[in-house]
Amino acid sequence: MLERVRVDAPHILDGEALGATRRRRPISVLVGAWGVFGVALLLGRAAARLAVHAVEPIREHSLTFTQAGIYAAWAAIGLYFEGYKAFQKRFCPRVAARALHLGEHRRALHVALAPLFCMGFFHANRRTKVLAWGTAIMILCFIAILRHVPQPWRGIVDGGVVPPLTWGAVAVVVLYIRGLTGSDVGSAELPDGP
Repeated sequence: MLERVRVDAPHILDGEALGATRRRRPISVLVGAWGVFGVALLLGRAAARLAVHAVEPIREHSLTFTQAGIYAAWAAIGLYFEGYKAFQKRFCPRVAARALHLGEHRRALHVALAPLFCMGFFHANRRTKVLAWGTAIMILCFIAILRHVPQPWRGIVDGGVVPPLTWGAVAVVVLYIRGLTGSDVGSAELPDGP
């Protein structure tokens, strides 16, 4: 059975509901860019630091044929599951949407901590906050464990992490720019209350 939907004409006419491009104030763009580029810088810096360990077994020719196959497979798996499925399809759209929201609804603390706001560490729905904090804690645990893993295995693991981090850094910027041009980038996953 079809439900009747009441259409509020003034809301439709404002263009935002139709996905039309609307002019944003420069301060809104700059505030959102601070959040997005802060996240991109965090991801890029992590990728650069891990790349040193990821290329070490390749540079030193210390990989056996089997290890080289594992390295290549791990990098491909990381690109698909972390880079595409996790970053491009989930994390980056949320970051871009939250940056666009922050640009239009500025609060001093949120602006000061824009990268953390955009990643969902605060002023987010419960699911997003749990995901942000849980992921951060899990990553810190993995870092602590991997410091004790010898080469070439550390390089293999890092080789599967560097490409997705790089993908994520680029994807978040691209999605933010698309959002500025009026494309729907996803949900900001904000809390229900103020």
